[in-house]
Amino acid sequence: MILPRFALVEQRFPNRAISDIPSQIQQELARADFIQRAPAGAQIAIGVGSRGISNLATIVKSVVEFWKAQGARPFLFPAMGSHGAATGEGQADVLAHYGIDEATMGAPVISSLDVVNVGKTGEGIDVFMDKNAYQSDAVFLVGRVKWHTDFSGAIESGLFKMMAIGLGKLAGAQQYHTFAYRMGLEQVIRSVGTKVLETGKVLGGLAVLEGALHETAGLVAVSSAQGASAMLKHEEELLRTVKSWMGKLPAPEIDILIVDEIGKNISGAGMDTKVINRSVQAQYNPFPDTPIIQRIYARGLTSNTYGNGVGLGMADIVHDRLLAGIDWHPTALNSLTASTPSAIRTPVHFPTDRECLEKIAPTVGKIDLRTVTYCRIRNTLELQQAWVSDTLIPHLSPLAHVLSDLIEAPFDSAGNMEDFSNQLPENRRPLAASYH
Repeated sequence: MILPRFALVEQRFPNRAISDIPSQIQQELARADFIQRAPAGAQIAIGVGSRGISNLATIVKSVVEFWKAQGARPFLFPAMGSHGAATGEGQADVLAHYGIDEATMGAPVISSLDVVNVGKTGEGIDVFMDKNAYQSDAVFLVGRVKWHTDFSGAIESGLFKMMAIGLGKLAGAQQYHTFAYRMGLEQVIRSVGTKVLETGKVLGGLAVLEGALHETAGLVAVSSAQGASAMLKHEEELLRTVKSWMGKLPAPEIDILIVDEIGKNISGAGMDTKVINRSVQAQYNPFPDTPIIQRIYARGLTSNTYGNGVGLGMADIVHDRLLAGIDWHPTALNSLTASTPSAIRTPVHFPTDRECLEKIAPTVGKIDLRTVTYCRIRNTLELQQAWVSDTLIPHLSPLAHVLSDLIEAPFDSAGNMEDFSNQLPENRRPLAASYH
C-alpha cells in the first residue's frame, strides 16, 4: 500500500497560561477562608491525584508552602482510587514520578490504602475516606476540573470526584463504580462527595484549570464553607469554563487517527474519549460537536502509565509493542474496579506500523484507498500540532494551519514509522495557499 504524503499542521488555540503560578496560588488561597477555618498549627492532609497535570509539582509545592507559612503541618497523600496498582507504595511512586516526594515538596508523603467508613448515603452507599486524611485536622485537595471520559454532566472530574473516588481508595472506588453502573457516576459523585463533606474534615481545595494547549490557565480556590450545594455550583461553573476552552482534532472527520501513546497520565481512560469520540465501551462517535473518527490505531504506552494499558479496548488496531508493554495486573485491577472491562479488550494487532496501517485502511469504507485520510498525534492531551495526510488538508478546521511541505511517510527498514520531524528541511517552507 502506498500511503499519502504528510504535512505538519498547527492549531492556533488561545494561550491562557498563568505567568507566575506560585504567586497566583498564594494570592488565591489567601483570599479564601481557609486560614480562618483551620486550627492553629493544624495538621493538613493535602490530597493529590494521578493525572498528568501541567506544572503539578510547582502547584503542589506552592500549596504546601502556603500552609507552612500559616504555621500548619502539611503532609501529602495520594487521592487516586485504585491507581498505582492499588498499593500504598505504588501510589506514592506515581506521585514521585511527577516530582512529588518529601525531598522536593518539603512535606512528608503518607500513602496507604487504609480507609475509614464515614457512613452511608441516602441511596445506601457506604462512604470511605483515607484513614490518614480522616485522622488529620483538616483535608485540602489539589485537583484538575475537567470533562470526564465516561459520562457527560453538569459536574464531571474535579474536586468532588476526588472527594469520592480519590479519598475512597480501592474500597471506595469498587463500591462507587458498582453503584454507578445503575445510578450513573455523576449522581454517585454528588452523593458520596456530599457525605464526605459532612465529616467536617474537608476545607475545600485548589481547582486547576487547563486550556487547549495543556497549559495552566486557572487556579481557583474552592471552599466548602457554604456547604455542598455552593461547592457543587462553583465546580459546575468551572467545568463550563474549561469545556469552552477544550481543544479538538484538526478536522471535522478523520478516517484513521494514529495515536503514538496512550496512558493513565494522559487520561483516566488512556485516551480522552471526548477527543477521539469513542466511549469506554468502544461505541463509535457518541459525542456531538466532536470530530468523527472512523478508525483508531494506537502505537504504544506512555512511560508514566506504569504498564497500565486501560484504553486499548477503544482502539481498532494496536502495535504489538503496546501489548508487550502492558502489565496486566494493574490494568485488570483498574478496569474491573471501574466496571469497564471493555476498556481492556485486546484489538487486532500486528508487529509493524506499516502492516497495521495496511490492514486497517480497507475497513473505513473507501474503495480507492488513495483517498483515505490520516491524522497522527502524540497523545490526546497534546493537540496543538499534528501530522495530517494530503488527503485531509482540504478539510482542515479553521484553527489548523499548515507549517511544512509535504513529505513521504518515513518508515525504517523494519516497517515502523520514524519521527516525521526528522524528514523536514531546516528551513520549513509553507505550502501553497490552496492547501490551507
